[in-house]
Amino acid sequence: MKALLLKDKGLWKEMKVEEVEQPFPKAGEILVEVHAVGLNPVDYKTATGGVPAWSYPHILGLDVAGVVAEIGEGVNGFKSGDRIVYHGDLAKKGGYAEYTVVDARCASHIPAGVSFEEAAAIPTAGYTAYQVINRKLPIRHLKTILIHGGAGGVGGYAVQLAKQNGLTVFSTASSHNHDYVKSLGADYVIDYNKEDVKAKVMELTNGRGVDAVLDTVNRQNATDSLDLLAFGGHIAFIAGPPDFTKIKPFTVSPSYHEVALGAAHASNDHVAISELARIGDEMLALIEQNKLSPMLEEIISLEEVPMGLDRIADRHVKGKIVAKVR
Repeated sequence: MKALLLKDKGLWKEMKVEEVEQPFPKAGEILVEVHAVGLNPVDYKTATGGVPAWSYPHILGLDVAGVVAEIGEGVNGFKSGDRIVYHGDLAKKGGYAEYTVVDARCASHIPAGVSFEEAAAIPTAGYTAYQVINRKLPIRHLKTILIHGGAGGVGGYAVQLAKQNGLTVFSTASSHNHDYVKSLGADYVIDYNKEDVKAKVMELTNGRGVDAVLDTVNRQNATDSLDLLAFGGHIAFIAGPPDFTKIKPFTVSPSYHEVALGAAHASNDHVAISELARIGDEMLALIEQNKLSPMLEEIISLEEVPMGLDRIADRHVKGKIVAKVR
């Protein structure tokens, strides 16, 4: 089969499509005929430093949509020909290939009204945002949220989901992406390049701050965001925790939420892995009902993936890029 090969850590810009041996499903696994794969920052980030569990050449690609080609022993709920999508295990070979295998527990059926490309745009970014908004945060008790990076994958899905839940949504984005982020549902968009985010948030909330923050940037940004929380506020983070010592005890009384989607696979916890499939089912239903945009901005070829990842690394991409394999 053809696959996009990472020959060694750090060489992701040099990946080429080559012939490799096709995998086969073990007990509990599905062999997937790959049709589309979503591109994510985690691809180039992990490829840069490598992962101890990898052997080379490695195949990247966590967000896979395709057709069940064969099922392993003990797999229930799937049959050959079913259309599926999933968020894969970072430690194993991924989906930038014509075929791949996956733990059946994390796979979701793709509804008839959703394309392979739309489905592949969802998992890493969409499931992360869904976990924040609909699993981690006490959403029914919140009124305001600040979502950093509203033009990106996680941020864009989070903006939509937060608005669906009735929150007043603040977001940060470069000025050229403001209209786009507002189209997703943001009430206020702040240009972090030109404006003082803290001052603007405090102005818009009459000095109170927001009930929740989702940080998608880095540890320093998460730490800075602690200053934006109202009393009893929540901060969810995906790119490193804030400095917890910044807020003294018995002052703001914040709650902290680590979001680590891929850790479900590493935990080998059946409930956690199956939860990925449940989140997928719920998001796919929203997309089929036109209640959620998959934010699919561009479809490229498998050969163009290194170029696409390079653009994501330069932070010049809004929404999602998906590679069409078939």
